[in-house]
Amino acid sequence: MAAAIGALAFLALPQAAPAQSNSSETYRLLNLFGEIFERVRTDYVEGAEDRKLIEDAINGMLTSLDPHSSYMPPKSFRDMQVQTRGEFGGLGIEVTMENGFVKVVSPIDDTPAARAGLRPGDFVTHIDNEPVLGLTLQEAVEKMRGPVNSNIKLMVRRGGTDPFEVTLTRAVIRVQSVRSRVEGDLGYVRITSFTEQTESGVKNAIDRIRQQAGGKLRGLVLDMRNNPGGLLDQAIAVSDAFLDKGEIVSTRGRRNDEAQRFNAKPGDLLNGLPIVVLINGGSASASEIVAGALQDHRRAILLGTRSFGKGSVQTIIPMGNQGAIRLTTARYYTPSGRSIQAQGIDPDIVVEPARLEKVDQPRARRESDLRGALRNDQQPGQGQQQPGQGGEQPAAAEGADDYQLQRAFDLLRGLALYNQRNGN
Repeated sequence: MAAAIGALAFLALPQAAPAQSNSSETYRLLNLFGEIFERVRTDYVEGAEDRKLIEDAINGMLTSLDPHSSYMPPKSFRDMQVQTRGEFGGLGIEVTMENGFVKVVSPIDDTPAARAGLRPGDFVTHIDNEPVLGLTLQEAVEKMRGPVNSNIKLMVRRGGTDPFEVTLTRAVIRVQSVRSRVEGDLGYVRITSFTEQTESGVKNAIDRIRQQAGGKLRGLVLDMRNNPGGLLDQAIAVSDAFLDKGEIVSTRGRRNDEAQRFNAKPGDLLNGLPIVVLINGGSASASEIVAGALQDHRRAILLGTRSFGKGSVQTIIPMGNQGAIRLTTARYYTPSGRSIQAQGIDPDIVVEPARLEKVDQPRARRESDLRGALRNDQQPGQGQQQPGQGGEQPAAAEGADDYQLQRAFDLLRGLALYNQRNGN
């Protein structure tokens, strides 16, 4: 798929719910639609395909409701099913529609979009020199699709800067949903999206981290920056992995009897070790469910910037062999009852992205450099410079230029030290 249609937390249903009883006014309006359809077929200046007219009418009805409801023709429906399994073709970009333009929710790690430098909040104004304005989101997504290894040009507008053009090469996108590594006695887990493999990926990552830390693990950084969301059940499972009890998320639809609550089962993969969660403006939907649950239960400290603010649930309703509709059917709420729709989740500690430069300065004289300085009677030989003092520096760790991540590790080290000193 060239581009996912947006950040989703969705449930799949086997069929549509029964329609409500039709009033005479509804029949009158449907007759009006039929009359207009016939007039277009017979009188429009150019021939128009019936299927396209009807599909466009359906899509227009759905997209007028909100940015995330839409009609998916059979091919798009098949592409969506492949994407949720974690492998698809295209650019690796999650998008939505805003003010008539395609808005980047998040580029996916290690994809053409990420390598081209696209960022959350960028607007795509032209695709291969054709304006996006006037297209539906589905039409724009279709234009971004294409054969693997083919090129596509996007005109991008970012903030107040002049528009610029980027050329991307389409590729097969294999989303590695979970990545992990160990930083000394701290663990790092990055979730790029919530696919069918995410829950098992997180559990396997924690097992690997524990083995690599040799039983000395002191905490975990959970990185969900630029995570556009995905499957609701996976977000619930990941939250449950770090919670012992309590509500994870609730969904409330149009009718009171449609409300659902999802609760954690006993068992915490980290046995209470401190967690720092990284979020930013590209963290949407399912990733906001996890962040909100861990924040409300005071199980983790959130660090970074405010999240995207998508607090709605889309239900995928198959239409036989005619594709499916993606319909917004509920809002979701964090355990404390917060709706983050169009608001987002504020981190506990705001840390903006930044780039730091080390300032070179002469090594200052120390007590041990003074002639005749008393030696330390507990560590003989302290009057001489030891290896690493003012000399060569250790190699920078992976991610050392990631300011937000380094602050997360610093915070985690502080929490671990505090807990150790207090016997926790």
